[in-house]
Amino acid sequence: MFEAASIVVLLAVPLALYRAIRGPLVYDRVLAANVIGTKTMVLIALIGFVFGRPHFLDIALVYALINFLATIAVLKYRESGGLD
Repeated sequence: MFEAASIVVLLAVPLALYRAIRGPLVYDRVLAANVIGTKTMVLIALIGFVFGRPHFLDIALVYALINFLATIAVLKYRESGGLD
């Protein structure tokens, strides 16, 4: 069951990668990169659950926070030209 979910998530990554490369706007590209990061976080959580390693969930949460902060930083830099 979880292996099938992992395969579905992995098959969705190229679609987001296509949008990250061919996105008409910078915001589309940043959103696609955020989606890839979210899918990576889900994969880390699924792997942790399948192999019985609960500390992988902590790693997935930290990865999600870094992904969120990076998205906010890139969009703020794009909007104002700096991170001040």
